[in-house]
Amino acid sequence: MKSPLLSYEDALNALLDAANVLAGDETVALMEAAGRVLANDLHSTLAVPPQDNSAMDGYALRANDVPAAGTRLPVSQRIPAGANGQPLTPGSAARIFTGAPIPAGADAVVMQEHSRQDGDHVLIDELPRTGQNIRRRGEDIAADALVLPGGTRLGGAEIGLAASVGAASVSVRRRLKVACFFTGDELREPGTPLPPGAIYNSNRYMLATLLRQAGCDVTDLGIVRDDLGATREALRLASSEHDLVLTSGGVSVGEEDHVKAAVETEGRLALWKIAIKPGKPLAFGTVGQADFIGLPGNPVSAFVTYVMLVLPYLRKRQGLRDARLRERLVTAGFEWKRPESRREFLRARVNESGCAMLYEKQGSAVLTSCAWADGLVVVPPGETIALGSLIRFINLQEVL
Repeated sequence: MKSPLLSYEDALNALLDAANVLAGDETVALMEAAGRVLANDLHSTLAVPPQDNSAMDGYALRANDVPAAGTRLPVSQRIPAGANGQPLTPGSAARIFTGAPIPAGADAVVMQEHSRQDGDHVLIDELPRTGQNIRRRGEDIAADALVLPGGTRLGGAEIGLAASVGAASVSVRRRLKVACFFTGDELREPGTPLPPGAIYNSNRYMLATLLRQAGCDVTDLGIVRDDLGATREALRLASSEHDLVLTSGGVSVGEEDHVKAAVETEGRLALWKIAIKPGKPLAFGTVGQADFIGLPGNPVSAFVTYVMLVLPYLRKRQGLRDARLRERLVTAGFEWKRPESRREFLRARVNESGCAMLYEKQGSAVLTSCAWADGLVVVPPGETIALGSLIRFINLQEVL
């Protein structure tokens, strides 16, 4: 008998199939490009370094001019970084500094720790090798080489690399525009009194923050009251100006759950029950020109479904080269003898010994487990975990 639950793989594939890459690029100054996604391949217009240069402070010379340790050579010139020296006089050495161009005729650099100054001469205390301590032209990047492929998210290293080839600006994907709102008359804002039966709206702050961390342009519509008309109005407003509308809770069939009815009236909705734990229910559809995703209301369920399903969808829409999350193998520092028919995502932290340790409480309302964890342990359906076994682990610090 076929399971009524959709597998995680099928749900993820369906989301990725529906995730159309954003149209429209913009050119931004390199200093403003942090976190953006490169729209096109970036090629170098020059070699890096642009000429042979010294990797050390020391003396540039011809290796053949030093037949033995202790050879004494006159110092014919001084070449600081940023200056161009003269061709090296045969039988002499040039005082040179890190990054300075190698003078014509020199084929080695002896670091200053292996030499001794003697007036206007230098004593060379080691036998140099040809090519020693010289960084060759194009050693890092050749002219016309691919520096960064399109679909790369630009962090500090990538922006520094672009700067090293002289790129003052880059073409990037426009930001994904996401509107989020939350329904529930029981919800209150932090900083306000909490009457009996009410809860603070943690999902609003958590999800808006996660979306911004993913590089989205977020419009936070706050709390929408439990009313069908108000929910429909919020959907129309959000879908008219955004690429995605994201909510949590309110998509079940209860009398006060109006999101399901509102989405079905204003657009199209598919309700999925996914074989994962936590986070079984998820809604996906369209409203106007925008996609719609409805996450579970329990905070851990909302967090896990965001990471494992929404985040790959966002990455695909942003044009990232690899939308799927990368897993690695770690050693289990625990036993898990509670096999489930659903794929489980356990909140865990890797200790100094490289072993994954579980948070003691794995309930779907225990948000402290998400703040404590640095990753999710993936437990396939029906499997147990033995102490010391290799397990699949998703590093949250890498993906968020």
